[in-house]
Amino acid sequence: MKRNYGPLVFILSLFYLSSLHAVTERTLNNGNLVLQDIPQIPEKIISDLNRYQNVRSASFYGFMPDSESILIGTRFADVSQIHRVDYAGGARHQLTFFDEPIGQVRVQPGGTLVAFTMDAGGSEFAQIFLLDLQSGDYQMISDGKSRNGALLWSNDGTQLAYQSTQRNGRSNDIWLASIDKEGNIDHKLILESEDGSWWGPSSFSANANKLLVLQYISSTKSLVHLVDTATSETTMLAGGGDKQSRNFAQSFDSDEQYVYLLTDRYSNFMQLVKQNLKSGEETIITKSLDWDVTNVTFNHDKSMGVLVTNENGLSKLYLYNPKQQTYTPVDNLPTGVIGSLEFNQDSSKLAMALNTPSTPTDVFVLDIADNDLNRWTYSEVGGLNTNEFIEPELIHYETFDTADGKSRKIPAFVYRPNTDGPHPVIISIHGGPEGQARPVFSSTYQLWLKQLGAAVVVPNVRGSAGYGKEYLKLDNGFKREDSVKDIGALLDWVATQEDLDSDRVAVFGGSYGGYMVLASSMYYSDRLKAAVNIVGISNFVTFLTNTKSYRRDLRRVEYGDERDPDMRAFLERISPTNNVEKIKVPMFVVQGENDPRVPVTEAIQIVDKLREAGQTVWYMNALNEGHGYRKKENRDVYQQATVLFFEQHLLE
Repeated sequence: MKRNYGPLVFILSLFYLSSLHAVTERTLNNGNLVLQDIPQIPEKIISDLNRYQNVRSASFYGFMPDSESILIGTRFADVSQIHRVDYAGGARHQLTFFDEPIGQVRVQPGGTLVAFTMDAGGSEFAQIFLLDLQSGDYQMISDGKSRNGALLWSNDGTQLAYQSTQRNGRSNDIWLASIDKEGNIDHKLILESEDGSWWGPSSFSANANKLLVLQYISSTKSLVHLVDTATSETTMLAGGGDKQSRNFAQSFDSDEQYVYLLTDRYSNFMQLVKQNLKSGEETIITKSLDWDVTNVTFNHDKSMGVLVTNENGLSKLYLYNPKQQTYTPVDNLPTGVIGSLEFNQDSSKLAMALNTPSTPTDVFVLDIADNDLNRWTYSEVGGLNTNEFIEPELIHYETFDTADGKSRKIPAFVYRPNTDGPHPVIISIHGGPEGQARPVFSSTYQLWLKQLGAAVVVPNVRGSAGYGKEYLKLDNGFKREDSVKDIGALLDWVATQEDLDSDRVAVFGGSYGGYMVLASSMYYSDRLKAAVNIVGISNFVTFLTNTKSYRRDLRRVEYGDERDPDMRAFLERISPTNNVEKIKVPMFVVQGENDPRVPVTEAIQIVDKLREAGQTVWYMNALNEGHGYRKKENRDVYQQATVLFFEQHLLE
């Protein structure tokens, strides 16, 4: 619902701010983008950024039923839609034409249907649709009100498992949609979630009478269950007991006497494990890999598979032989980050999404027999010369505490301009908090390097994924501010670099990264020149109170339960809204009106308090967006305003 910026609100806002200053407000993009105290953006910035803002990418959705063509997601207009590509380097044929971006996409095995999700205005209350590839017709098969996702087809394409809140608007239940040859659909609830954790389908057995299910409780605790789809009988396979562990279901094996799991029960990292369903006995397959195994994908008869590992942020692909339980690296891939993978029907090809530091995500297909890799999509880069793009350097800097008796070191990726310094610095902090910054293509970073002459430093502070379960837990509960201290240590490191200007440093981040921006501004205002907070948490108690009910308990596990008096007092103490007097740095706050994760009230309250304190604050709110901007017209203005903000407050 659009916020009413009518005459009464305007008069009241003037009265409220009369002792401070009048807020200047204007709207763009048919009134959907509200800008407060943001100057007019010069035409030169709009012109300079145009090419960077016309970079595209292509995500991989799956093989078409003929096993030759593929489906991808890319943007030609304002939002990403489904396209078909028939051969390597072939034209992209657009199949959907919606005003909202497409979410998850799953191709029906052996059929002509494509299941996909789509929400409205960034609300994340996604609905499920079926698209007929032959006729081009589509229909919505969910209720139009609940939140739906986690789509998974059975092997024969007759059943679609999905997660939905339709039962009570709050619980993440698992449902099964049975689809007959005439297109009739019958929905059945097969698992009721009685707690606040996240439940989702992972893998069907061959005859669809069993379903592997993930129960995600927190970044450090998840369980795997086996569900009988006829009786709803549920058996826990992994993750029980007092000791927390991460467990993710991957697949049944070929004879369905075993299942494959990813778990950190035997190591600091995620390992591939094969479990006997009768005895429960487990065999660790990837003992020799000292990094997280992040993905396991099998062909249709389970005679072949591939593993993906995350090694210092970069992906490495291995071919896996299930019979011999051996794996060998695939060495002819470009250095980068691998996304979704899928074998075609006869297992002759493996398609994947691949992103490198100098190229956006595109789709590649590996010919298994001759190990030949072919690029199927060539996404436009706005006419930019990607050979001139700057690739990051991986560094490790010392922080305030120790690990194993030595100074703890924090990994970070550093993008340095190829001109003489000292350069201003933008510290970009990822969200999550259990996310991970990886050396992927970023037209935004390249834009800052070229147009602002700024170095970009992207740290993986404690609590980040990819460095083992012990590192992941270092910021939990009452340790929350230890991750903020890692930013202080990074500022110390910047001061030691001759080519970096420690007197001109900005912090930038979204979601939990937005909280980190606000917290860094609390403690290090005297060392910062500018701060950009995108959909950030400004008060943990109000955030936990107002975030959507279907995710509230998940966040309580991560941040702490505000209903506990001691934890509530701690969360209030560290929340930026209660420490505004410490923030002495110009702030740009970016928000989406329909954000279900970090509600718009989190932005409003920090903006109001900063204004009360007389601080410089720019505020942008998109009325047709949610947790981040997905529409190009809004994203363009936000990026232009960010450059202007840095020009005025970081460079000068």
